Amino acid sequence: MDARTETDVAHVAAAIGDPSRAKVLLALAGGGALPASALAAEAGVGNSTISGHLARLLDARLLTVELDGRHRYYRLATTDVARALEQLALIARPLPVRSLNADTRAKALLRARLCYDHLAGRLGVAVMSALQEREILAVERTGSGGGSPDADAGAGTGGTGAGSLDVAYVLTPHGRQELAAFGIETDRLPRRRASVRYCVDWAEQRHHLAGALGAALTARLFDLEWLRHGKYRRVVHLTDAGREGLATAFGVRGDQVE
Repeated sequence: MDARTETDVAHVAAAIGDPSRAKVLLALAGGGALPASALAAEAGVGNSTISGHLARLLDARLLTVELDGRHRYYRLATTDVARALEQLALIARPLPVRSLNADTRAKALLRARLCYDHLAGRLGVAVMSALQEREILAVERTGSGGGSPDADAGAGTGGTGAGSLDVAYVLTPHGRQELAAFGIETDRLPRRRASVRYCVDWAEQRHHLAGALGAALTARLFDLEWLRHGKYRRVVHLTDAGREGLATAFGVRGDQVE
């Protein structure tokens, strides 16, 4: 058997499995880059200890490091690492909440957060639902082991609910026009990744939009100042302008994102 047909899942799982390293990965799941000192604070360990954890994550190809002069900044190696973390959260038990600050952070993450470079949480799920209702995205049932996505169609793991068929989302011609009017030229999306993909949101157990389109839409919301970064890492907040704008542009209701 060709060894390249198998992957060393245990090696990656062991790298993620340490609580301190898991905190490092989650701190970077919003797509940013952080120095070792900031990651040590996130993980609750000393600067001397964090170097070993970072080396382990680099060895597992979960992180990359960027040099800026004498400084080193760490980020997730690929968007697939963020997707893997989101999927693991689907089967993980919740962490106990032992303080008011932890409770506030947990509620903010549930409401709206970044999953690497795209929107997740209740807000992300509401936007995804609105895109379907406006027929910007069309749903294709593919069945178990369905067809592979092309540049404008994306599949993901799981379905719209427990036990459902796999689905693919396709960007419609009408959707291209609507998104162009919103400031997103879909024919200029990066071709190195699928345009339309989805993640199964661990909190909502429903889909939020990923892929190049999910990243472009989220970037556009920041450009319009409809989204702003929150106090906690990965957390984002919908501004008043964003609440009104999303309702007008895509029909996202306020009660869907509270």
